[in-house]
Amino acid sequence: MKRDFLFAYYQTPRGKLLKEREVAYLQRSITVGCQQTILQVGGLGWENEFIDCSLYQHFSVIDAKNLACHEARKIQAKSYALPIQSDSIDMIIVPHLLEFDASRFQTFRELERVLKPEGTLIVMNFNPWNFWIWYQFLLDKKLANSWRGHFISRSRLFDWLKILNFEVLNKTEFYLDSTKTKNGADALNHFSLLSSTYAVKAIKRRFNPILMNKSMSFLPRLAVANPMAAKVKHENVLKT
Repeated sequence: MKRDFLFAYYQTPRGKLLKEREVAYLQRSITVGCQQTILQVGGLGWENEFIDCSLYQHFSVIDAKNLACHEARKIQAKSYALPIQSDSIDMIIVPHLLEFDASRFQTFRELERVLKPEGTLIVMNFNPWNFWIWYQFLLDKKLANSWRGHFISRSRLFDWLKILNFEVLNKTEFYLDSTKTKNGADALNHFSLLSSTYAVKAIKRRFNPILMNKSMSFLPRLAVANPMAAKVKHENVLKT
């Protein structure tokens, strides 16, 4: 399983602390109405810890292996071919999926396709520069042999979002004892080596082109005077 590293890391002492931080973050981040549609791409198995599935009845989890908590509505499908109508989802949550997805570029396009204009996207990834993440990966050979992930840097994720016309609202860094959020331009410039994971919240912008009517060019109309009349008038002026 390509995501074995993720689930095994959650069982470590650092991973358990990270899970608590991420649960609290997702609870704060789900701000859409109960009647709006929320889609999670990539199951975790403990979705009921950050969302009340009985209250949010339009919450669904798409996972290739049908992984999700019992209360959530499950859809077994590939992330790069979502069986979802375009522009139909109000909020999408992607928890540690892109790093383990061989078709992550196509998956990202699918996320943009199904999300409504002005919809919210939350992406959570490991920090590729964190020492303890690499240490855990190299320490356990069993996890290393079963892992085929690719760490995604913040700058690369920001580039993908920009290409697909997403506006980054904020970025949150997860530490062992706290979380720190940077908004706007600070989210793009702030960089941390100590955080275990990071999350980016963005809005899908839809820029509709304004069609301009074909402008009609009007040639200036010149009034041509009678040259003979102008000559006579000039001679009369000279005689006087």
